[in-house]
Parts: sequence; C-alpha cells; structure tokens
Amino acid sequence: MTETPTGSRDPDALVRRAGKRADTRQDQHFLVDDRVLDRIPEYATEAGVDLSHVLEIGGGPGALTDRLLAVADRVTVVERDPDFAAHLRTEFADEIAADRLTVVEGDALDVDLPKFTASISNLPYGASSEIAFRLLPEKRPLVLMFQQEFADRMAADPGTDDYGRLSVTAGHYADAEVVETVPRTAFDPQPRVTSALVRTTPRDPDYSVPSDDFFMDFLKAVFTQRRKTMRNAVRNTAHISGLGDPDAVVAAADEDLMSARAGNVTPAEFADLATLAHEVGDPEA
Repeated sequence: MTETPTGSRDPDALVRRAGKRADTRQDQHFLVDDRVLDRIPEYATEAGVDLSHVLEIGGGPGALTDRLLAVADRVTVVERDPDFAAHLRTEFADEIAADRLTVVEGDALDVDLPKFTASISNLPYGASSEIAFRLLPEKRPLVLMFQQEFADRMAADPGTDDYGRLSVTAGHYADAEVVETVPRTAFDPQPRVTSALVRTTPRDPDYSVPSDDFFMDFLKAVFTQRRKTMRNAVRNTAHISGLGDPDAVVAAADEDLMSARAGNVTPAEFADLATLAHEVGDPEA
C-alpha cells in the first residue's frame, strides 16, 4: 500500500525505490528539485487548463507523476524503459487500482496515445522535438521541459536571433511561452545544458495554408538556407519542398518578400508564399 500521500513523495527516495540510476546514454536526467516539481503543475492550473486526463511522457521514477496525480483526475504515463514502467506500477499501485493512473510501456513516438486534455512532461531531450510535434497537432495545452536553446527557439518572434523553422512550426498550432528556466542542478545526473519549461496554448492560426504537410515541407526547405534571400532559398530547395517550378513562384511573388531572408519573414507571409507556391509552383502530388 502507498504510505506517502500523493503529491509529496521525495524524488530521491523514488529513485532509490526504483533501484536504478538514470542512464545518460538513454537521455535520462531525473528532475529531483522539489520546488521545480511543485511549480510545474501550477503552470497548467493557473492557466485554467482542463486536467481531467493528463498525459505524461517519460515518467522515470515518478516524481512528476506524483505531482500530477495531486492535481489531475486521471494520468496516463508513457515510459519506454521496462524497469521504470514496472517501478511505476508498483509505486502507484493504489492509484492504478483506483483507475486514476495508467502506465503505458513503450516509445511515445510509436505507441497509440490516449485522448488527453493536457500533457505535462519532462521530455527526453534527444526526442523532444519529435515528441513535441506529435503532441502539438493534437491541439491540447502542453507544459513541457526542453533544453533552453530549443525552448527559446520554439517561442521566438520574427526578426530575433532565435527565430526559425521551429518558431513558425510551433506557432502554427499554439502560442508558446517560456515560463521558467531550470538550472542543471535541478536534475540528477546533471545535464550539460540549462533547461526551460514551455507552456503552449492551442489556437488556430490567423492564416490558411494549402495543407499542413505542404506548409511544413516548404518551411523545412527555405529554412535550410535562412542566410540567403527567399528568392534563392525557394529556387535552391525544390528537392526538399517538392516544387516542380520554383522559378514560377519567384516570378509571381512579391519582390520585397523575395529579397528578405527567412529569419525576417512572418508566419503569415510564409503562409501566403506557401499558398502561392502550391498554386503556381507545380508541387509534386
């Protein structure tokens, strides 16, 4: 039986009970700072997020899981490490029996995700980008831990040094904000970089695109040559964007836009250009 009330388990004690240390080769860095752990759910509650079913990616020894169970009606944890998945089932046996916790053993990029109302997670950094962009199209609020560099790029505005493909792609699905910088000392073992928490609020963009897939491919293409003008970026990356006639796009597009560089182009301008490219650029089917 669980002896410790939900929401107050000691992170270091959880690691000891798990009987397994973090494997940095598997990108495991456990968040063990009680103050940070306590604050993470607050970034969701203060925003009025629906916490009836929270999805956590990467439960590890269960410190964040414990905090989430204190505020959520139900929690589903996806954990790819079989040892930690087994530990979570033992540690939170009461919560599982009460149908408040489900532990899914597997890779978050491969398993079928449940219907969830929010995701709050300390993501494995090596897969953080792929996981984030699996979650964002679900249009649910997120509070996710990333490397700070990634977090800053995700929330960056046009014309800033951090602005790029990641900023536009994330902003296509949600408003993103960095709500807290988390020092290396909050983790065990300590990662080599500072971390940051990002909160996203889903919304529809204020522009339209031919399709999300084409828009994402177009962004990927032009941002590979972000230091060149859009004119050259469009022409030089047809093998990525799938355009059969990039010259037609350049000829039809606004001259000022074609003279700009990707880092200074707004999401709405990218959307307009992608729409034009889809119409006149003979994209591959």
